[in-house]
Amino acid sequence: MKARRPKIIFVTGGVISGIGKGASAASISSLLKSRGYKIFPVKMDPYLNKDAGTMNPYQHGEVFVTDDGAETDLDLGHYERFLNMNLDRYSNFTTGSVYAHVIDLERHGDFLGKTIQIIPHVTDEIKRRIVKPAEDKKADIVVVEIGGTVGDIEEEPFLEAARQLSGECGEENVSFIHVVKIDYVFPSEEEKTKPIQQSVKLLREAGIHPNFLIVRCKQEFDGDIRSKIAMFTNVRPDHIIEAPNASSIYEVPLNFRKKRLDENILKSLRLPVKRLDIALLQRKVRKLRRIAKSVNIGLVGKYVMNPDAYLSVVEAIKHAALAAGVKANIIQVDSEKDNIIGKMKDFDGIVVPGGFGKRGIEGKIKAVKYARENKVPFLGLCLGFQVAVIEYARHVCGLTRANSTEFDPRTPNPAIDIMPSQKNVKDLGGTMRLGAWDMELVKGTKARDLYGKDVVSERHRHRYEVNPEYHDVLEKNGLVFSGWAKDDDRLADMIEIPSHPFFVGTQAHPEFKSRFLVPHPLFVGLLKAAARKK
Repeated sequence: MKARRPKIIFVTGGVISGIGKGASAASISSLLKSRGYKIFPVKMDPYLNKDAGTMNPYQHGEVFVTDDGAETDLDLGHYERFLNMNLDRYSNFTTGSVYAHVIDLERHGDFLGKTIQIIPHVTDEIKRRIVKPAEDKKADIVVVEIGGTVGDIEEEPFLEAARQLSGECGEENVSFIHVVKIDYVFPSEEEKTKPIQQSVKLLREAGIHPNFLIVRCKQEFDGDIRSKIAMFTNVRPDHIIEAPNASSIYEVPLNFRKKRLDENILKSLRLPVKRLDIALLQRKVRKLRRIAKSVNIGLVGKYVMNPDAYLSVVEAIKHAALAAGVKANIIQVDSEKDNIIGKMKDFDGIVVPGGFGKRGIEGKIKAVKYARENKVPFLGLCLGFQVAVIEYARHVCGLTRANSTEFDPRTPNPAIDIMPSQKNVKDLGGTMRLGAWDMELVKGTKARDLYGKDVVSERHRHRYEVNPEYHDVLEKNGLVFSGWAKDDDRLADMIEIPSHPFFVGTQAHPEFKSRFLVPHPLFVGLLKAAARKK
């Protein structure tokens, strides 16, 4: 028997990029999951990179990592945080990966000498990557976000694949949601709908007629504006959803619910409108609104020029702050340029996140030293864990030239060194300790107490490790290794200082597993310590 095909929702963007397609797709997915449907989210990225692994955080924001080691677009983080579920490599693919696979098939002879073209061969591969995994996962609904903006040349094959699927599956099985924005004329702030009209016109030229419009706006608009948009776009007035800025991104599903967006989507797909269960989300959002006490958390990184570079870290801090009963004022500090010591005095907690390369490292080490000496709650993530080891080796163990071979290949004290399996690797993409690794926690440590279990799974993305030759000297001088890789006891995955109110570092990226409804214990520990300091 042929597998039952799931319903498909395509989310596209118009006018400009960065207006909330990912948050919209995640919010819609969350509401439909809360109505009892099994959701499979997919992000299709039009760029030619094979994946996001080698992309600069300044340009693209953070690289999100899944349990199975896929280096993906940051929107998968939105999906995981909203849906409270772990995704895999099938939820993200790029033009580059599609073309590479099609060319591999052609070289292998699978096309039997046919001329290979965008249509049908590339579009067929795009459709296969949407439908086949969804069928295998027995999803009820696939929510597909198409990256980029309607009108982009690189987006055309994805739109064509979506148009073909609509025809093949039937209009009652496919729904199109277009995310757009109202423009405002300066200085009168008069609302203009022309950009919306033009964007929908481009979409219709691709053979796609949107069923819904999500309209980003400064405030809700009146009936005249709605009627005008409906007239020029052929979208029903009750399918035009205002989406003004929310005080928290986690309010967006609740705002969509008030507009009955989830109900109308299900009706358009000929699906039953099941009972909605969002009571926990509602309670959390209400609690968030009531909190008055705040703490200042310093995020000391080197990609701070792009607010999306540490997106998952920022969200994990917010999740934990709610659990600790405080609001987190997150102040991002440039570890290369800012006056590190001058900035540290204002913080109730300090986080040093991950990254690559030697730029800004000495600034991070100064921040760690300040946190250690002044008893400021500290959490080091991946590179932040490594610089914490370097700082301790230099200023506590007396190894004044201790460093990582990533930053100083000739250091006489390589406290951090590359894994032996990585030393001959030339290509940078997909070559690290990557994805979910089990970690054994040491009984009697803060890490063990926070997690409440002996073995945990965390996601990794790194090449360098604490050099096993320096384990003894670090331990003899008071640094506790509280977590080890389960399958290799040479790999230290967690450190802490018992005499410190909260000084914890992990080689992992726990921020990728934090959820609004289920905050991560390491971040909760940090925020509770920061609240006590306050």
